[in-house]
Amino acid sequence: MKNRFERTMAAALMASVLWSPLAYAATDEQKKAVEAGVEAQTKQIQVMVDQVFSYAEPGFQEVRTSAYLTDILEKNGFKVTRGVAGIPTAFTATWGSGGPLIALGSDIDNLLGVSQFPGIPNVKPMVAGAPGHGEGHNSGMPLIIAAAIATKAVMEKNHIPGRLMIWPGVAEELLASKAYYVQAGLFKDVDACIFVHVSSEFGTAYGDLGQNGMVSVEYTFHGKTAHAAGDPWDGRSALDAVELMDTSWNYRREHLPLTQRSHYVITNGGGQPNVVPDLASVWYYFRDRSFGDVKTLYDTGNELADAAAKATGTTVERRILGYAAPNFANKPLAEAAFLNIKAVGMPKWDADDQAFAKAVQETNHRKVAPLTDTVTPLSTPENRPRSMGGGSDDIGDIMWTVPTITIRYPSNIPNMIGHNVLSAMAMATPIAHKGVVVGAKAVAMTVLDMMTTPKLLADAKDYFNNVQLKTDSYKPILEKPAIWLNEKTMREMRPQMEKYYYNPKKYPTYLDQLGIKWPTLTAKE
Repeated sequence: MKNRFERTMAAALMASVLWSPLAYAATDEQKKAVEAGVEAQTKQIQVMVDQVFSYAEPGFQEVRTSAYLTDILEKNGFKVTRGVAGIPTAFTATWGSGGPLIALGSDIDNLLGVSQFPGIPNVKPMVAGAPGHGEGHNSGMPLIIAAAIATKAVMEKNHIPGRLMIWPGVAEELLASKAYYVQAGLFKDVDACIFVHVSSEFGTAYGDLGQNGMVSVEYTFHGKTAHAAGDPWDGRSALDAVELMDTSWNYRREHLPLTQRSHYVITNGGGQPNVVPDLASVWYYFRDRSFGDVKTLYDTGNELADAAAKATGTTVERRILGYAAPNFANKPLAEAAFLNIKAVGMPKWDADDQAFAKAVQETNHRKVAPLTDTVTPLSTPENRPRSMGGGSDDIGDIMWTVPTITIRYPSNIPNMIGHNVLSAMAMATPIAHKGVVVGAKAVAMTVLDMMTTPKLLADAKDYFNNVQLKTDSYKPILEKPAIWLNEKTMREMRPQMEKYYYNPKKYPTYLDQLGIKWPTLTAKE
């Protein structure tokens, strides 16, 4: 009986026989036109990247971000549908008729507790404890919008039939929206999808990408209050149940697969020490390499929660807060995109860009490496090391629904820490802006290839059906979108954050508004 890795490698070898790299291409004239169309938006790209950075909204609370982006799309001729899949900040923006339907998306949320001034090399929060773009999600949707506007213009001029659907990754850091998009049928008629994600590199990949699938679940225990000193025997501690579950899980880790990743936070530990807590909650992420393995972890968590409740005389309920499928990218689409990535090439970094990158690395004791001037080789199952588990991205849910790839574009500094203030330092600077421009060009060129070359989409669908779906099948674990998450945080933080919102009518860049000179190479108090 072959394991999942062996099945994946066998499928990849079969794919290398069925498909050879082909230049699925629109005309050179069309591609030059779409590149020029992106270049013409350089200023607007800078404004969009900076504006979204300044809003700094976490998952399900991307209210101003969503309104800002949809307004731009509507002004450029896209039909916007808001609140899709039961998620208030989610939307689709569509344009075109006939031909293929190509979906384009990127994430728009950020992370709690990583507020950071951009353009300085030292840690300095804009608002202490507030959320911030510590993964650079402020740059992805501006890239997609610029690519879509440029593609639309070339399609109109050349009478190319086809349709575009723009969509945002809401609450990606919670892994809590894309599975619901699929469930709601947003991708039912889509022929292919391009997703983009910020990086310090410029490249793409195909096959099993080595990222874990994941289920996010909160366990809430119910007990009985009592005076913690006077008559504790009359109480049943929900916090005891949480701690017992966590202890049990940590003992169980020794006997779990090496590929699993599991982590938790106690979201409610009770009120005050002299009252036995009758309510306590713990929030888990269970991650592993396949749909079946994720389900096994989830089932194990449920067993330990039930056991903890029984041991403490409490009861327990669970609530799914998010889900992400393992990532598996399409080979023909990746090959086509990679040719365009090579044709576009890296941004032209100047001395200021390199100096700031080095200052950030040295100030924060990170490995020093220059902003790269070389496109990353196409990542394949043959040249990637076998994954032993790691992070997750709910683009996987779309990848298991329609042929999909992720393009990583170079808008950040090498060797930063993910989900950290270090990853926010460059994200409203010329480094971010330049990376978005080249990324948008590659996306637009690849969309034109899809629109003008039926064989590309046919091969992509063939790979999806006859290679990818032979390795596993889509088995999500879902309830309802957890749209209440982060609401309390933003209700408290937004009034303090609003004074930092970017005003592009008054200031040419966000750094200008903040009084930060580019490049600032020493710590700023």
